[in-house]
Amino acid sequence: MKDAPGKDSVRKNGAIADTGEEHLHENLVELRQAAAVVSGRTLWGGVDVAVACGEFVAVLGPNGVGKSTLIKVLLGVLPAASGEVRVLGRRPGTAGGEIGYLPQRRNFDAALRIRGTDVVRLGLDGDRWGIPLPAAGRFSTRQRAAEARIHEVIELVGATAYAHRPIGGCSGGEQQRLLIAQALVRRPRLLLLDEPLDSLDLPNQAAVAALIGRISRSQDVAVVMVAHDVNPILPYLDRVVYLAEGGAAAGTPAEVITTETLTRLFGTPVEVLQASDGRLVVVGGPEAPAPHGDRHAGAVVRVGAGMGMNAEAGTGMGAGMDAGMDAEAGDVR
Repeated sequence: MKDAPGKDSVRKNGAIADTGEEHLHENLVELRQAAAVVSGRTLWGGVDVAVACGEFVAVLGPNGVGKSTLIKVLLGVLPAASGEVRVLGRRPGTAGGEIGYLPQRRNFDAALRIRGTDVVRLGLDGDRWGIPLPAAGRFSTRQRAAEARIHEVIELVGATAYAHRPIGGCSGGEQQRLLIAQALVRRPRLLLLDEPLDSLDLPNQAAVAALIGRISRSQDVAVVMVAHDVNPILPYLDRVVYLAEGGAAAGTPAEVITTETLTRLFGTPVEVLQASDGRLVVVGGPEAPAPHGDRHAGAVVRVGAGMGMNAEAGTGMGAGMDAGMDAEAGDVR
């Protein structure tokens, strides 16, 4: 694990992260006093965050606070309203193939016959026009390198056994592994994942979370991941960015997901408990600041059930597709 920045402070209008000069050469993502405004509404502001090579950072928060908007800002699909945002040392939207992107997913139709390997291949050539000739380039150096890379990432995500099956016939967890392979196929330095565990059952959530953590470390890839439940990814996280009430808190999970920090962030009493199995449970008062509004109804606001952090599933195939497909300015998540 990389050395994390010093303990971060919290304030109502944003998060302060002490990056330190010694880490600047490693930082692939930097937000300094950044703010996002959509339809005249400030979603978050004063956010200071840095993500270095090989770090795994989760973006958490209730519905509607702009978690997916933060990903869109990093992609350059939406501009920051103020502050500075740098991605791989450049302005957002200019890093190209150095970023792997996995948008919010939907289930593939069971009748879809495209193979898993072809879905992964879209990460390499899905942005190219034209129909390849049947035998053209089959023995070219470029084609052999492409085939080798596709095989490599499929093996990396543990999808070899089913990669040649139709994607529609794969389980949700299998489909997600193949989509992660698609996002990795161009050897990105930064991986942006928008709720990759959404709609998966608990065993698959745990398996995919472990896979992402292993990829971050073994491939030295920086990962920024939107999540509605911190518990499956908690063992693998370096830091979290928690968005709420127009502000943010950033730091290690132990620093941010606490009674004191979340109470200060929400401006209302919030209690953080730890279950016997290590899972975090966050309980709000009668007027909970982040009530469940959709798939996880209930009076208790829990990290383990999304802490109100659910978002409607979006669409998109992955890194080989247009990042703007699901990034309308009015789509606030």
